[in-house]
Amino acid sequence: MKGQKKKEKKKRLGKHGGLHSLRGQIAVLFIGLLLLSIFTITIINALFLEGYYVAQKADVMTVASEKMTDLVEDIENSNGAYEDNSDAISDEMRKWCSRNNLTWIIITDDNEVVTYLGEMDTLSMMRNRLFGYAYELDNIKQKYEVLKKTDEYVIQQVHDRFSDTDYVESWGEIQDDNYYFLIRTPLESIRESAAISNDFYFFVGLGIILLSGLIIWIVTKRITRPISELTQLSKRMAELDFDVTYQSHAGNEIDDLGEHFNSMSRQLEETISELKSANNKLQKDIDDKIKIDQMRKEFLNNVSHELKTPIALIQGYAEGLKENISDDVESREFYCDVIMDEAGKMNKLVKNLLTLNQLESGKDETVMERFDIVSLIRGVLQSMDIMVQQKNAKVIFNETDPLYVWADEFKTEEVVTNYTSNALNHLEGECTIEFKLVRLEGRVRISVFNTGTPIPEEDIPNLWNKFYKVDKARTREYGGSGIGLSIVKAIMEDMNQEYGVQNYDNGVEFWFTLDTK
Repeated sequence: MKGQKKKEKKKRLGKHGGLHSLRGQIAVLFIGLLLLSIFTITIINALFLEGYYVAQKADVMTVASEKMTDLVEDIENSNGAYEDNSDAISDEMRKWCSRNNLTWIIITDDNEVVTYLGEMDTLSMMRNRLFGYAYELDNIKQKYEVLKKTDEYVIQQVHDRFSDTDYVESWGEIQDDNYYFLIRTPLESIRESAAISNDFYFFVGLGIILLSGLIIWIVTKRITRPISELTQLSKRMAELDFDVTYQSHAGNEIDDLGEHFNSMSRQLEETISELKSANNKLQKDIDDKIKIDQMRKEFLNNVSHELKTPIALIQGYAEGLKENISDDVESREFYCDVIMDEAGKMNKLVKNLLTLNQLESGKDETVMERFDIVSLIRGVLQSMDIMVQQKNAKVIFNETDPLYVWADEFKTEEVVTNYTSNALNHLEGECTIEFKLVRLEGRVRISVFNTGTPIPEEDIPNLWNKFYKVDKARTREYGGSGIGLSIVKAIMEDMNQEYGVQNYDNGVEFWFTLDTK
């Protein structure tokens, strides 16, 4: 029975149990931080507490040294008012010295004691030591480290070899009155305090770790319970069971995560439902295939229709030349010109069809590059200058500064060429073609306007369809195939750009957009 329960618990915990669970990791992390903190405090106490204490004592010695000067002045100004010079020491000063564990003595240059504060058994030793300091006697020299030195006094750390104790001392001369003073405080107390402090921190820290570990273990159970529930929820979702939902209440961001899990569960259920619906639509794709076959047949019919007329003309005029219908040179040249013209139209139609097929099939890869659109438009106008002169067209393009765009330069040139050719073939009235660049936020709108008859509104939606012609007679006149705008549409959609046409009272404007960033 116990074995079964252990197996169930292990299965519930999954691969991460015990200390490897989130609960165990949090507990180990916090207990480790506590241990590190206690260890760091102990090391800092051992290394730096004595130095900090000595620095503080040096500051106290500075204040005490100044008090000695005031005390001597007070004694001299008393004019024998005190029965004993020790009476000059105020209660406040005695308390201050007691709090700071200070003993001191003041002597004259004749080694006579003026006053002192401390135990009687240390009086003689301090007196001899101060006299030795004042007159630099070799027999009292000790190991010392100067902490602070001024013209009036010296503060130093000294090791007394007789008592085997370290002290912080301050001694100096009260210049005007030829008095000398010595103040000292033992360092042994701070070392004992540091040792006691370290022991205290160790035992208290040990208790804190045990108590904190217990609290953390209890608290982390409450924190990790919702996470464990989310783990089980995700497992059920992986098995496509969407009936289970997050129920716990942690009172923090985990509740938001649980709500997201519930939302995700609903969304997955809806998505799977939609996928099943999509499977039902596969049958409709069969119908679409039939429709595509129909479109292909329609496309072949259109191509056949477009090629039928030029083939018939070429065949007729070729037979006329062969049978010598007309003997004069001018007629034969006319026949040849017609054949060449119709052959050129057929060649143009085939090239356009190949280009359109490559674009629509995705075989013609788009290469995005940065180039100057102003320079490109001027290059197209220069290459079409002969056609412009033949049409007696007035071309307006006022842009002079470079404008850099991101697009496929070759395909963009194809679009500009198609728009320009279309404008030239439909010129009327003032015979004006105007190019405009309108700068938008992060984009530019390139438009080509030509004066002429506006396009009927009912024909505008069909302009971009293959082989669609508004005026078939006129299109036939200049050799149009109805594919140019279809090529523009395919290029713009391939580059994820916008395009369109707009009628005006005196003409038509075709436009497209490109990115500038």
